[in-house]
Amino acid sequence: MAEERLQKILAHAGIASRRKAEELILAGRVSVNGRTVSELGSKADFETDEIKLDGQRLKAPKHHVYIAFHKPKNVVTTAKDPEGRDTVMHYFKGFRERIYPVGRLDYASEGLLLLTNDGEFANRLSSPAGHVAKSYLVKSTGRLSGEQEIQFRKGVPMHGRRTAPAQLRLIRPGVNPWYEVTITEGRQNQIRVMFKHFGFLVEKLKRTKIGFLELAGLKPGAYRTLTRQEVARFHKILKMGEQTPLHGRSENKPRQRAHSEKRESEEQAPEAQEWVGEDLEGIDE
Repeated sequence: MAEERLQKILAHAGIASRRKAEELILAGRVSVNGRTVSELGSKADFETDEIKLDGQRLKAPKHHVYIAFHKPKNVVTTAKDPEGRDTVMHYFKGFRERIYPVGRLDYASEGLLLLTNDGEFANRLSSPAGHVAKSYLVKSTGRLSGEQEIQFRKGVPMHGRRTAPAQLRLIRPGVNPWYEVTITEGRQNQIRVMFKHFGFLVEKLKRTKIGFLELAGLKPGAYRTLTRQEVARFHKILKMGEQTPLHGRSENKPRQRAHSEKRESEEQAPEAQEWVGEDLEGIDE
């Protein structure tokens, strides 16, 4: 096997996305053949070199796992939290494979989150170059004017760079209206910053869709493995080649795991046209 950059090897081993893997390398937590490596340009051969993270030798996953999870509010999208808050990994205690979140949802937000041990999948899906659309239900403290809606769709200044074009649709009018927002970027707190640009705050935010994949049918804290057809569809969208064999069945029902690791069966997902109304009912006043 040819030498590859260490961050790519860590991602392939299911440790983390490439971006997170770079942080692990810079922190001096990775070693190659007994020598600590802290430079991002470093390369190694996964088959012949002894690569360790925190003293534990890395092994390639036998199977790739892809999980759709309904992240509840007030949960951190990280493996560990220095403040001791609940993380998404609390819902996967005892899970056989080592998985990690793809991208993030901020602490106060909820909704669809993918987890996997496929580093290349995570890297391509979270990269802005992938142009994978993500949809959200947003409750705002005020209604945008017609001119503001046009500006919102075209993009607004954010940290010195304009946001990419977005889709915006009024779902429910009122003093605190609901919008459906679809973006192809994933910049931190992007939707909250976009509304704040026009003088409004986001009271509630729920991600309902990633690409073609919908949240429908998953209750907060519940998860399911993606079907083989769904994974294949993502691979096609992300222009991925042959992958490590999948772990899972062709069809999967949602599962609920509390911190006690109890699982419950959930109902199958409703038709796509029903989820907007159901989601609004689920997170309204």
